[in-house]
Formats: sequence, C-alpha cells, structure tokens
Amino acid sequence: MNINKIDLNLLIYLDVLLRECNVTRSANKLNITQPAMSNGLKRLRDLLNDPLLVRTSEGMKPTEKAIRLQPIVRKVLLELEEALQPEADFNEKTSTRVFRIMASDYAASTVIPRLLNRLRENAPGITIDIMTPSDVTFHDVEAGKIDMAINRFEELPQSFHEKSVWLDTFVCMMAADNPIAQNFTLETYLEAQHIWVSKTGFGVGVGMDPTDVQKLGWVDEALQRQGRKRSIRVFTRSYHTAMHLALEQDLIATLPRKVALINRNNPDFVILDPPFAIPPIELKMIWSPLLHHDASHIWFRKQVIELANELKTQSYGQ
Repeated sequence: MNINKIDLNLLIYLDVLLRECNVTRSANKLNITQPAMSNGLKRLRDLLNDPLLVRTSEGMKPTEKAIRLQPIVRKVLLELEEALQPEADFNEKTSTRVFRIMASDYAASTVIPRLLNRLRENAPGITIDIMTPSDVTFHDVEAGKIDMAINRFEELPQSFHEKSVWLDTFVCMMAADNPIAQNFTLETYLEAQHIWVSKTGFGVGVGMDPTDVQKLGWVDEALQRQGRKRSIRVFTRSYHTAMHLALEQDLIATLPRKVALINRNNPDFVILDPPFAIPPIELKMIWSPLLHHDASHIWFRKQVIELANELKTQSYGQ
C-alpha cells in the first residue's frame, strides 16, 4: 500500500468508527453528515480490502483486522495531536535545560560570570556547558548541537543568526612597577617586549608566524599602518595567561578593555590607554536557525543581551 494515498481524515474516521461501531453516532461525533461518514467507511474498506465493520444481530461489530488496527490508529493519532500542540511557554524557574556555549577566552572572562550570576538568581535549575573554539566547528553550531557561540567573528555562513554583544576598545596592561608605566609613549611601547593573544576563532590552534602581520590582528595591523612594528616575545591563546605574564615578566599585554578591567582593583597592575589608535573589536553571539524559534533559546538570548547592555553602562570589574 502506498501511504501517500492515505487521507489523514480517513484515519480519524476509522478511529471513531471502531470506537462507536455506528455510522450515525460517528458522524455526529465528528460533526459531519451521515452520508459523508458512510462514504468514508466505503473508502476505508476499499483501501484496506476489509469490511472493517459488519452487521450482526447485536449491531455493527469490528472485524479481526479492525480490532488489530484500532490501538495502532489510536496511538498514531494521539502522538500526532501531541506533536502538533503549540509549544508550552518556557519556565526558567523550573527548567533543568543544559545550554551549550562555545565561548572564547575573552567571552568566558567577561560574559559568562555575569550570566551565571543572573541564572543563579532567576533560573537555578539551568546548567551551562562551556566549550572552547577548538572543541567545536561551525557545523556543530549550524546543526544545533551548540546553542550559541560567543566570539569575535569576521566571516560567517549566511545561514547563521547573529547579534552584536558589544564593541570594545583596547588597553595596555603591565605590572605597576614596570618602568615604562611612568613614561608610556609610542616609542617606549615599541621598545618593550609584548604578549600576543590569539583571536581564538574556530580552528585556531596552529602556531603563529611573527612575520605574518596580516594574521596577527588588530593591534599589529594598526602599527603597520604607521610603518611600525612591536617585538612579540610570547604568543598565547589565553588572556589570563597574558595578564599573568605581564605581571611576572615585565611584558606588555594589549587587551580588550573589558578583559583588563577584571583586574582594575589589583594594585599590582597598571591599565593604560595605548599610545596609538587601534580600531575597536566587536563581540558577537551566533546561533543555528534550527533554534531561532525555540522558546527556551529565545529566553536565553535575551539574558545574554540584557547583561551585555548592563556591562555597556556599568563599570565592569567592581
């Protein structure tokens, strides 16, 4: 039998007919005419090559085939009805959902702590699974395996949804006792040794070439436009490593402001504006079109945007 030829209405007719065993009552139950129900029964008999209901001295009775079909048809219709029900409103107070987030070191340092504070207060049952860029691929995000990726992205597949989290500027971070801190100019900046931090995009992990300025990012490209070049002593993928090395090794870490300000109250650090112009960077969140209309995901995106707006107007790191 070709299932494409089956009219869904016939399954509904069959379900009611086998429960009522009466054409008139079945028609009334479905609010259709008796001739329409009789025609439906005829079509079912032709389709299934079985009388389904036969007249006896005790009224209409189901055949053996009808008896076998009844629980199957009933189950199919109930499951279909359940599947087509409008999605229930998401309740963050009682939800135990796990949200999987790909977060760069930058995002994990700035967005995630505030997000966890918000969830602890408003959604205590929700769990966050944080992954690094090397853990996942664009395909994982597109397939909905990852709920959200928060990072700096330059090029994205058109299928993704995206939202800007914020724009951030750069600052220079160094030990408070670093002599350069007292005379911080472009010349002393270039004379110093520096720490470079990766953009940590998808697939990053291959060693860097210090001579390939185009791949070194915003800071070095900004210097190149002035015909200048800094001396990079250390390459790292971690902002926390960069800050630690800046403190211990008299190196300069040029970092996004929101990362550096995590340590704004630490007297061992000095945070200064760079002595040259560096374009701001944009942190984005992206997600799969498969999750775009999911009620829980809509709620979660709203939480990230609201806390990002708070960080735009508040003094971060207090």
